[in-house]
Amino acid sequence: MGNVVQFFSNMAAPGIVMDSNHQSNYKLSKTEKKLLRKQIKARHTLLRHEGIETVSYATQSLIVANGGLGNQVSRNQLLPVLEKCGLVDALLMPPNKPYSCVRYKTVEESKKAYDTLNGKEIVDDLGQKIILYLNFVEKAQWKELGLQALPPGLKVIEEIISSEDEKMLLESVNWTEDTENQNFQKSLKHRRVKHFVYEFHYENNNVDKDKPLPGGLPDICESILEKWLKEGFIKHKPNQLTINQYEPGHGIPAHIDTHSAFEDEIISLSLGSEIVMDFKHPDGMTVPVMLPCRSLLVMTGESRYLWTHGITPRKFDTVQASKGHKSGIITSDVEDLTLNKRGIRTSFTFRKVRQTPCNCSYPLVCDSQMKETPASFPESDKEALQLEQDYVHRVYEEIARHFSSTRHTPWPHIVEFLKALPSGSLVADIGCGNGKYLGINNELYMIGCDHSQNLVDICRERQYQAFVCDALAVPIRSGSCDACISIAVIHHFATAERRVAALQELVRLLRPGGKALIYVWAMEQEYKKKKSKYLRENRTSQGMKEEISNDASVQELLVKQLPNVGNQDSAHSVSSINDFQDGGCNSKNVANSKLPIHTNRTSFHSQDLLVPWHFKGNPGKDKRVEPFGPLGSRDPGPVFHRYYHVFCEGELEAACRTLNNISILQSYYDQGNWCVILQKV
Repeated sequence: MGNVVQFFSNMAAPGIVMDSNHQSNYKLSKTEKKLLRKQIKARHTLLRHEGIETVSYATQSLIVANGGLGNQVSRNQLLPVLEKCGLVDALLMPPNKPYSCVRYKTVEESKKAYDTLNGKEIVDDLGQKIILYLNFVEKAQWKELGLQALPPGLKVIEEIISSEDEKMLLESVNWTEDTENQNFQKSLKHRRVKHFVYEFHYENNNVDKDKPLPGGLPDICESILEKWLKEGFIKHKPNQLTINQYEPGHGIPAHIDTHSAFEDEIISLSLGSEIVMDFKHPDGMTVPVMLPCRSLLVMTGESRYLWTHGITPRKFDTVQASKGHKSGIITSDVEDLTLNKRGIRTSFTFRKVRQTPCNCSYPLVCDSQMKETPASFPESDKEALQLEQDYVHRVYEEIARHFSSTRHTPWPHIVEFLKALPSGSLVADIGCGNGKYLGINNELYMIGCDHSQNLVDICRERQYQAFVCDALAVPIRSGSCDACISIAVIHHFATAERRVAALQELVRLLRPGGKALIYVWAMEQEYKKKKSKYLRENRTSQGMKEEISNDASVQELLVKQLPNVGNQDSAHSVSSINDFQDGGCNSKNVANSKLPIHTNRTSFHSQDLLVPWHFKGNPGKDKRVEPFGPLGSRDPGPVFHRYYHVFCEGELEAACRTLNNISILQSYYDQGNWCVILQKV
C-alpha cells in the first residue's frame, strides 16, 4: 500500500518582499511597478480561489504562480529553472492547478529564486509563453492519505502484445476504404470508428442482435483472442469489436456499457499512445488509471457494471513522474506528478453480445432490472404531496443526525443579512434544519421551524426555539415578523404552484417593510465561467471528505433508461444522451416520465430530479435505501434519494414577482444557489 500526498498550505499574512537593496524610499521603475502589480494580483488570486496566503518575509518556500500542471508546465520544464537558484528540497505540483510550491534547502537560495525568477518568461509544453510570479509562504506541508485500490474487477495487463503485433493491428485498419462497406462508419464528432460483427447504435446505446454485419472479427484479432483465452487473460471469447481512433485532445464521456447489450467481461486494447482513464463510483469517488500503450484493460463485476469510465478531453495527462508509462492509479503525490503529452490512440474494444436479460448484482444501474423506479414526475397536487412525503420528509427524518453533522459552517451572505437587521428584530427561519443560523446574531429574536421532528430536536438540544410545521402553513400570526429566511427549502416543493405558495407564506409572515432572504439550488453550477465550490470539490481517489455543501449536483443515471449507460467508446456523453432541455431550462422536462437520479459532484442536466444522500450510520431497512455495495474495502453505506427542483437563472425572481405587495431588493448568485432578498410593501 503506497501513500497519497495531498498539498495544502499553512501561511501567515500576505505581503511583498523586497531585497536588501530596496529601502522604503526606493523608487520603482515602470517595469518593477508592473511586476509588483502582477505579483499582487497572483497573490490575491491564490488567496481568493485556493485559500493560500503569502507572507511579507523570506522563507524557504515559494508559491510559483503560473508554474503548475494546470498551465501545461511539466516537472521536467520547471525543475531545471528552479535549480539554477539553489538546491531544491521539494517541488510540489498539485494536479490540475496553475501553481506549484518549491522548497529550497536554505532561505538564501529561496530568496535568490524570488529575486531572479519573478517575471521570468518560460515556454510551456504547448509552446505558449508564460510568466512566473513568485511569493513566499510560511510553510508548505502535506499529509499522507490511504491509497485507493483499483475498482473491484478491474485489471490492466501491460505489454499484452508485441510492438510488431501492434504495428500489424494498426495497419490492418483501413480508414480510407469504400464508405459503402457496412463495417465503415463516418467519423463521429471527435473520432473515427468501425464496428465488426454487430454495429453499436449510438442513438440507443445498444446493438441489433437480429442484424449482424457481414463477416466476422478480423483474422488477426481471432488469433490474438485465442492466445489470451489460452493464457487466462480473458475468460470468454468476444463476438463484437469496435475500433476507435482518437486525436490528442479528444476523449470519452463518462458512461457504463449497457448492461442488457453485453456480457460481464469487456476488454479494451490501447494502441499507439498511452492514456489516463477515469473510473467513478456512484458516491463520487474517482480513480484515475494509466493505460499504457499495448496494454489490455479488463473490466468485470463491479468495475464493469457499477463504475462509470471515461477519458477527459485534453492534450496532456497528469502522470507519476517516477512510474513513467507504467499502469496503475495516478495518485496525488504532489512531489511526483508531471505532464505527459498525448498521441494518437487507437482502441480495440471487444465485447460479447448478451442474449438474455442481465441479472447482475447492481439493479440500481441495470436497465434489465429496472422495471420499478423510485419516483415519477408529479402530475397533480396529490402526487406532488406524496412525492414530497416519500422523498423529502421521510428521508430527512432518517438522515437527520448525519445531515446535521455536515451542516456547521454558516454561509457569509446569509450571516451578513442577519447581522444587518436592527437589534430586537423578530426573525423566522422557515426550514431551519439543525438551526445553524438561529444563533448567528444574539441581538435578534429568532425562531425556527422545520418539517423534520428529528432536526427540530437537534435545534432544541442546542437551546434554540424551534417547532415542527409545514412551510406552507406556518402557525405564526400574519405580519408579525421583521424578517424571514428560507435557505435551501423551496426547491423541495414538487410543483411550481407549491413553490409559489411557499413564497407567499413567507410574505404573509412579514410586517410591511419586512424582508425575506431566499436561497435555492441553481441549475447553473458553473456561472460566468466560474465553477461553484460544489463542482470544484469533485472528490478523487485521495479520499476528500464526504460533506455535501450543495449535496449532489450531478450527472444523471436515468432510472427508466440509464443516460450514462452506453458503449465504452460511445460518442454520446451523459449530457448528450440525457440532456432533456438541450442545455436550456424547462420545469416540465420530465413530465410523464421517471425522475433521473444524479451522481455526485457534476453539473445538472435536469431541473427535476432525485439527489442521493450517502448515509453513514445504521438507518435500518427502508424502501428508499439502495446499497451500492462495497467500494474496494470500504462500504459507502445505503443511499437515500431526495427530490429537488433546481432553479434556472431568473426563475426564482420571476416566481417572486407573481406575489402581491412585494419589491425585489436584490437578486444574486452565490456558490451554486440563486438568491433573492424581497421586501413587503
